[in-house]
Amino acid sequence: MTSRSPIPFPGQPTPSVGFEAPFDMLSACHERVERSLALLERLMVHVARMGADASARQAALDVMRYFDLAAPLHHQDEELHVFPRLLAGPDVALQQLAHRLIAEHRSMELAWQEARASLVALVEETSGGEQAIGPPQRPVWPTDAQLAQLRAFAQLYRRHLSDEDRLVYPVALSHLDPSSLQHMGEEMEARRRAS
Repeated sequence: MTSRSPIPFPGQPTPSVGFEAPFDMLSACHERVERSLALLERLMVHVARMGADASARQAALDVMRYFDLAAPLHHQDEELHVFPRLLAGPDVALQQLAHRLIAEHRSMELAWQEARASLVALVEETSGGEQAIGPPQRPVWPTDAQLAQLRAFAQLYRRHLSDEDRLVYPVALSHLDPSSLQHMGEEMEARRRAS
């Protein structure tokens, strides 16, 4: 059994949703992204106060697990099922928005690699055991550059999620009939089973 970080996720748990409601699933994924970003921010505060300890290590592993596994599948869901609806429509502003969001997926993937490298540095720093007893020492992690990378990653992701939730999902959902939604959910589920 995998242990979870004792640095708590803020907010309420994500309600259980299934693939029969794919947009509910996408929205639930956004909630999990928000919780993972909040955990990342709490991790930075925790390390500043408590040092790079085992709790920090577990939180870093939890954040990496989410953005390594779930986030790429979520981006793929949107690029296969959501953005094409906007690109095929007559609204030029929505087409431009879809192109921007697709480009942001690539930017977020690159930003994640930088953020991930910072988290790996933390995990490696804490792999040798707990900090020695004595006066707190400034941890090697995070450097100012690492903090800036992590904050930029969170900011980019939050702006992106807001645009999708407010502007994209309502329009795309309005263009899908029940059969298309069922097909979308089945494909989303199949991709997760294959990974």
